Amino acid sequence: QVQLVESGGGLVQAGGSLRLSCAASGRTDSTYAMAWFRQAPGKEREYVAGITWTGLWTYYADSVKGRFTISRDNAKNTVYLQMNSLKPEDTAVYYCAAGVYYNSVRSDNYKSWGQGTQVTVSS
Repeated sequence: QVQLVESGGGLVQAGGSLRLSCAASGRTDSTYAMAWFRQAPGKEREYVAGITWTGLWTYYADSVKGRFTISRDNAKNTVYLQMNSLKPEDTAVYYCAAGVYYNSVRSDNYKSWGQGTQVTVSS
């Protein structure tokens, strides 16, 4: 099992940027895809972006395509989510998750989850 810890959330004005990090520990010798999800108050958890173990393939939700970039540094066991041109509708708790399929938008396909980090975008 992989343990995940997110960081980097905060309050930012619309149009601003944030970079989230997700540090993995535990069974990091296993290869696994990583993804970011988010959950806004009163809404279901939704897929944001995913990346393969090698980092060669990425996948994005239409709502963030062109604004967010997912990347990973396996030497540091860390995955990043660079978020640019932030909008108030991006406000949510952001979670990282580890699983088999990087482009699966179903949260039940991911076995390990972090505790989440709050991102708030003011208008």
